[in-house]
Amino acid sequence: MISAVTELGDPLLDDAPTKAETPASLAPDMVSARLAVDASGPSLAASTSSTIAVTTAQETMRLQEIGRTRAFARLAFVLALVVGVALAFVGGDRTAKLVMWATIVPVVATTAWLYWILRDEGAYTVARALVCGYACIVAALGGIHFFGAFSPACVVLPFGLYFFSSGQNFRATLFVYLACAGGYFALVFLVMAKLVPERGMVTGAHLSLLEQTIVLLLVEMTLLLTFVSSRASRTATLVAIERHDRVVRGLAQREALLREARQDLERALQVGGLGRFTDTTIGSFQLGKVIGRGAMGEVYEGTKRSAAGVTSLAAVKLLHGHALADPDLLKRFLREAKIAASLDTPHVVKVIEIGGLDAPLPYIAMERLQGEDLHDHLRRHRQLSVKKVITLVRHVGRGLEAARAAGIVHRDLKPRNVFLADAPDGGQLWKILDFGISKLGDADATQQTKDMIVGTPGYMAPEQAAGRTVTYATDLFALGVICYRALTGRPAFAGDHMAETLFQVTHGMPPRPSDTARVHEHVDLVIALAMAKRAEDRFESGAALAAALESASRGELEPALRARAEALLAKHPWNTSG
Repeated sequence: MISAVTELGDPLLDDAPTKAETPASLAPDMVSARLAVDASGPSLAASTSSTIAVTTAQETMRLQEIGRTRAFARLAFVLALVVGVALAFVGGDRTAKLVMWATIVPVVATTAWLYWILRDEGAYTVARALVCGYACIVAALGGIHFFGAFSPACVVLPFGLYFFSSGQNFRATLFVYLACAGGYFALVFLVMAKLVPERGMVTGAHLSLLEQTIVLLLVEMTLLLTFVSSRASRTATLVAIERHDRVVRGLAQREALLREARQDLERALQVGGLGRFTDTTIGSFQLGKVIGRGAMGEVYEGTKRSAAGVTSLAAVKLLHGHALADPDLLKRFLREAKIAASLDTPHVVKVIEIGGLDAPLPYIAMERLQGEDLHDHLRRHRQLSVKKVITLVRHVGRGLEAARAAGIVHRDLKPRNVFLADAPDGGQLWKILDFGISKLGDADATQQTKDMIVGTPGYMAPEQAAGRTVTYATDLFALGVICYRALTGRPAFAGDHMAETLFQVTHGMPPRPSDTARVHEHVDLVIALAMAKRAEDRFESGAALAAALESASRGELEPALRARAEALLAKHPWNTSG
């Protein structure tokens, strides 16, 4: 595919970066509030909820476990009290009754204590639940001893066992099962062996040894099946929740891609055909068809024929007539050309010719690249492999490093402004396009943008969205977001309104990359560092980001970087709502 470099992400076209009239002194929270005034309320509310992680499947099961534990503690407390009172009105062996009363007291105490502390979900631990669980097992065995080892009283064990076997901690649930099965086996064995007198209200004296053994085995099998079925039920529930989460994430991804597609369609409808300057000679170039069009200008296919008859192509930018009357737009237009021309690197688009204010019509002629931008590339391939993303980061990183050496911050790095160009040697190079809204040195960038924050919302760094000072780290944040987009096939931050998107950029995180891409979990950590909310928490260079990605893809990320990323994710966790 042949594409003009300047139609991609050009601030003069409809894919232009967004401007927001936001004072540079506003903090991130105030920016969100200010933008909310200009957007609809429901949109901002929706963004707020989307940036708060709901829960993972495991966390959902944990919350369910806490709720079940509270319900069980309440029921066990009531049951223990009822049984304790009922014992006073029934006969039976006095010693066995005293033993049962003695075992009921801890149940009443532990269930009341557990129910009380679980008013706060954070107070739940497996160990605390087990204190109540083991007390209930002892009381159940005391009840079986009182009513009879071969009486229906043994059915109380599967009831409690099923509840505890649904817990997250397999080891803990296994021990509960062994306590139930082992306790009942020991009690019946001692009774059968005449080592403990049978004091139950219902005795097994009328049963033969074989019949007693069969009863024992049937109860043990029931306990085992109860444990197995409870674990299987938990696994099935977990799988169902995870499947539901995958569907939700898939729908969210489709929605994000549809937003991009709509923007793409609107842009595509405005490109192509003849323009008012078609067949006109501007500078050294004869203009052909329009290959990019926006509210502020057009991009034409330019042809230059040398005296020797050699034809060369270019992409020629022109301003619309009404834009020519705006001195600030003219200044920014020519500033872009000078900035791009000053960067001597194969990873930044080359400026061929500049027509300044003394030209009949100011223009910029840039090399016409063979290939496609990252946005179009991802439309066709959806995702890139980690290896290809590493190459992208290395190439773009070199372009950004050249810009940093020249004191330039791009401020609008995004897939439209990253181009995969065919190289003369048959290879391919990633090039950075469009320095139209870049910040040059210590120049007052706000004078170029009339005190507005500029950039593309989904790729802005938090400090840029807040109107604060932008630096090289701002471009590195955008590069991190591009990595996320290329790896996962979906935008990191996307909303129906600018306010919604900027709120996500400033306060939220996208879904975990490994949820939608086949990458090592260490890659998740690298992307988290690349998209850190604070500039000082990000990588120091594009080369460092590429090196970290390469080691992470092998599962060999440095411990120090892992610790840094985990600390960041503790403050801003991945969004699990999709």
